[in-house]
Amino acid sequence: MTDRICVGAIAGSFGVQGEVRLKSFCAEPTAIADYGTLYTEDGSRSFKVKLTRPVAGGLGARLTGIATKEEADALKGVNLYADKDRLPRLPDDEYYYADLIGLEVRDPGGSAIGTVAAVHNHGAGDILEINGPGLPRGLLLPFTMANVPLVDMAARCLIADLPEGLE
Repeated sequence: MTDRICVGAIAGSFGVQGEVRLKSFCAEPTAIADYGTLYTEDGSRSFKVKLTRPVAGGLGARLTGIATKEEADALKGVNLYADKDRLPRLPDDEYYYADLIGLEVRDPGGSAIGTVAAVHNHGAGDILEINGPGLPRGLLLPFTMANVPLVDMAARCLIADLPEGLE
């Protein structure tokens, strides 16, 4: 499991004095400023976030160390990560995407299918991408109770009941 979770991305600059437009991935968008220092994916840069105002397509914010429009423009597309221990504890039936990636996937009989390679959400619900030796390409499985009746984080495995035609 990773120690950091992606909580947002920099969508571009806002104004001429170094503000950025943040796209928050948090259930409550303004919570992105509550998680302390945010980091780039490789951890090479870190920022404290101060929200300034709602803007079209996100939130206006100031990041420490960013003072010009050019510096803000250079960060467009950068994902921001928070330390996992700063994030809220989730109920037992909810998971951070990062915690699902790498889980072993088994069928209801216990046979290995593969591992979770990614979790996608294009607006209609979460989809697990499963890779495995018997799969010609990444298998995409809607992450529903019917398809995934059990997630065992302690055992680092989940049970997938594949719908007809996906086997």
